[in-house]
Amino acid sequence: MLSDLLLLAAGIVALYAGAELLVAGAGRLALGIGLRAATVGVTVIAFATTAPELFVATIGALDVSTDIGLGAVIGSNIANIGLVLGVSALIKPLSVSETVMKRHVPFMVFAAILLVAFGANGTIGRLEGALFLLALGGFTAYLLYYVSADPAPVADTPAGGNGIEPRDVALVAGGLLALVLGSRWLVAGGSGLLLELGFSELFVGLTVLALGTSLPELAASVVGAIRGETGFAIGNVVGSNIYNVLAVLGIVALITPIRIAPSTLRFELPVLVVFTVVLVAMMGYGRRLSRLDGAALVASYVVFVFLLLP
Repeated sequence: MLSDLLLLAAGIVALYAGAELLVAGAGRLALGIGLRAATVGVTVIAFATTAPELFVATIGALDVSTDIGLGAVIGSNIANIGLVLGVSALIKPLSVSETVMKRHVPFMVFAAILLVAFGANGTIGRLEGALFLLALGGFTAYLLYYVSADPAPVADTPAGGNGIEPRDVALVAGGLLALVLGSRWLVAGGSGLLLELGFSELFVGLTVLALGTSLPELAASVVGAIRGETGFAIGNVVGSNIYNVLAVLGIVALITPIRIAPSTLRFELPVLVVFTVVLVAMMGYGRRLSRLDGAALVASYVVFVFLLLP
């Protein structure tokens, strides 16, 4: 059990460090080639902070079971809304831009509905995985269209940030390496510890692994809120929730079909939809998330985790 705890702790630290390196390198690379900061938040940074879920879900599916990957994605998306945005809003009310509401939020809702629809029969197969990735391609093309139609002004790009810097490429490479190691340690330590204590693989994914893989989103969004870049904090979570479903589950389903337990269809998936709908309603009202909204989101997440306990 001690070795599992050490692996779990080392995995969380490595995932956090890897995501920080990847976020820093990928963000600077994107800004260097002329993308807007807001676009970077919902695309490059969101995809970078989704990397832990991708590695954990894939390695979990190959080494343990698909319950690990499915639980990590569902749990991470719920944690992103309830914990990440909740804590960020408690630090500083988050303003919601019209661009995020019109261009990005509908895709987040669409991804959640697509997950429920594809999983309704208890299995997400290779065909559904391919359709997830096809939808992801459509979302990416949609964003790139608006990037080319509305390029970033010179003021949006940092001084001296033009072009690709070797240092940024090294940060991305180092981040990816740390993510690979961290995900293997987190899956091994977390699953070994909780399975030894009698918890199910799905519970492991929904709690320990989901929280561990949500650390990058939490760090990025909290830092964004502290610095006053509240639009970045929201864009990061919205983008991450889209990529978690479409990219992570799409890739895992292509590798091996994902089995969904009846209990997941009755509880966890409906909870994800409810969290998503409530978040959209909060953001639509006054185009901001207040501290009261943040407190409600955090409290709801605590209740969700409590209800998961056997």
